[in-house]
Amino acid sequence: MTARWVVDEVAPHRNLVIGWRSISLLFKNEPEEGSDYYGPVKQTHGHLRVMEAIRASAATSEQANRDVFALYWELGARIHHDKDRDLEIADVLVSVGLDPAFADAEHDEQWDDAIRTAMDDGLSLVGNDVGTPIIAMTNSSGVRVGYFGPVINKVPTREAALKMWDALTAMMDVDGFFELKKTRTGGIDFGDRPT
Repeated sequence: MTARWVVDEVAPHRNLVIGWRSISLLFKNEPEEGSDYYGPVKQTHGHLRVMEAIRASAATSEQANRDVFALYWELGARIHHDKDRDLEIADVLVSVGLDPAFADAEHDEQWDDAIRTAMDDGLSLVGNDVGTPIIAMTNSSGVRVGYFGPVINKVPTREAALKMWDALTAMMDVDGFFELKKTRTGGIDFGDRPT
């Protein structure tokens, strides 16, 4: 939901260039093999390996970011909107115009170092007691900073989305600010399937 907030409602109106980085909930949370949580995070960890293989093969960082985003967006739509947990990554790659041979990376541990490096970079900004999403940017003083969140259960309307972004950006300038939180109410409203 946070990605949809930024991509759909904020980026077009705040001239954002978004870079997509990996964070593995398999590495982060180290769930017990065989637990209900293990299967889904093992699967998405494989997706991250594919994304890192795509990133490494791209001619430019802009192409890498475009291709990684295309795969991320389609995976999100299939998992969250279509409820397709049995998807074949090669089919998803083809559907977004990428080489299905990248699917071989899904089970290849050589990509785990790139995932850990991206995770470590994000967590160095926010601490280890958080999860995903992490938003990082350069603040008005030229310092790279980040926050975990925001965690939202639906995408706000455009006006509210921009206000929330502007508030987050302003908080990036406050060195002593650490946390806002309230109890979650209601389920997630994924909205229409992204295209």
